[in-house]
Amino acid sequence: GAVRGIDPTTGHYYDDTKRYIEASTILSAEDKHQIYEGNVRRVFSRLDARLKAKSL
Repeated sequence: GAVRGIDPTTGHYYDDTKRYIEASTILSAEDKHQIYEGNVRRVFSRLDARLKAKSL
């Protein structure tokens, strides 16, 4: 991540953004899918190709 360490106030890692995404009340399940998987497949195109080859 961009920032190392744990926030002593909250006990969470400074760069832990997943908890904000999960706590969001405005993001749909599809939005979350696009954030978690869609972005990864777009950025890592070779991984996407291998997963598609395995029908995943």
